[in-house]
Amino acid sequence: MTAGYPAAGRSEYPPGVILAGGRSSRMGSDKSARLLGGIPLLQHVIERFAPQTSMVGVNRNISDKLDFAPTIPVFADTVPGHVGPMGGVLAAMRHARVFTPTGSHVATVPTDTPFFPRDLVARLQMAISGPDEIAVAFSGETMHPVFALWPIALADALETWLLTDEKRRVRSFIERHPMSAVPFAPLDTADGPIDQFFNINTPADLETAERWLPLIRENER
Repeated sequence: MTAGYPAAGRSEYPPGVILAGGRSSRMGSDKSARLLGGIPLLQHVIERFAPQTSMVGVNRNISDKLDFAPTIPVFADTVPGHVGPMGGVLAAMRHARVFTPTGSHVATVPTDTPFFPRDLVARLQMAISGPDEIAVAFSGETMHPVFALWPIALADALETWLLTDEKRRVRSFIERHPMSAVPFAPLDTADGPIDQFFNINTPADLETAERWLPLIRENER
């Protein structure tokens, strides 16, 4: 096991980082700490993501250790000023380079999407054909740009882009580089199809997720 990380999935998987550095303005409080089924959202994501990675960390601009997982490293953005989700991706690249110096990619997921596929990383890995290629999850025509495998070698290019691009649109950065789109179908449940990339931005979204949680669990048995 690499120092600084708890045991996670198999060694052939890439390191993974959960992006939890957003402002949560529409939720009114830190999304990662809001409870779903009595468990913090961030804990749901860790439990789903860790088995898909060789090691897992959390990017957020609060340096406190996690009460429910004190061995998981928590680290802030490397570019100051809340530059958006790609600031978290850059921090993930920098952090992965320290702990996996020979690795080619780092996987990222956000903290507010607790139902993402349990085979996400494996399928993203299968789509990669070279060390400089990004693999990104899609549902239908919708890109989910922070559900991705990122070449760690792009860190310097990403930092330059963050410091010089005024709009900082995630899709804009991705489209500058080789990319594989990886499609994921919705889950068929007793309540109808559910998008596995449903994200929780508001209290109303959280209520929807509470309603869907038992359906997801039943589907995954």
